[in-house]
Amino acid sequence: MAVAITRDDLSASELRRWAACCADSAPARRALALALVLEGKSRTEAARSAGMDRQTLRDWVHRYNDSGLEGLRNRPNLGAPPRKLAVEQEQQVAEWVRQGPDAERHQVVRWRLVDLRDEIVAQFGVALHERSVGKLLARLKFSHISARPRHPEQDGTAQQAHKKTSPLSLRTRSQRPPGASRSSSGGRTKPGSASKAA
Repeated sequence: MAVAITRDDLSASELRRWAACCADSAPARRALALALVLEGKSRTEAARSAGMDRQTLRDWVHRYNDSGLEGLRNRPNLGAPPRKLAVEQEQQVAEWVRQGPDAERHQVVRWRLVDLRDEIVAQFGVALHERSVGKLLARLKFSHISARPRHPEQDGTAQQAHKKTSPLSLRTRSQRPPGASRSSSGGRTKPGSASKAA
């Protein structure tokens, strides 16, 4: 049996207005699903429109009936270990990543997890595992990019000049005209050199 929305303190339009002002997209989406239900949409359609299944929508209806709008917010995970870095420290790490390492001071041209781990220890005195640094970067919305690092003294003009003056012998074999390759048996066969009959 479907669970009904029993609270009547907010209308569908008021739920929509609250969702439009909510800074967190997750509870806003849940409020919009409830508004659709109040407007007469089916549970399946309302759930699909909000990117959830019917059972999940049913759970949010229960929480809304019990706690109102606050019930639509994510509850803190009390069983999770506390973060080792303060919010300000995490933002400082994000700034390090955006700026990149100082090649002279850090002796690297791009950050690796192990480099950031060591810098966090040096600056904040907090020891993190490399995996924890990776999770921190993911939480800060940095994606892993595997790119070839560029040396600070690299000369792009010299590289282009070298490409233009490379000898023709470096071209691939596929550029040779057909029939230019030698036979696999060695040198060419002379005319009339077929073996004589005994």
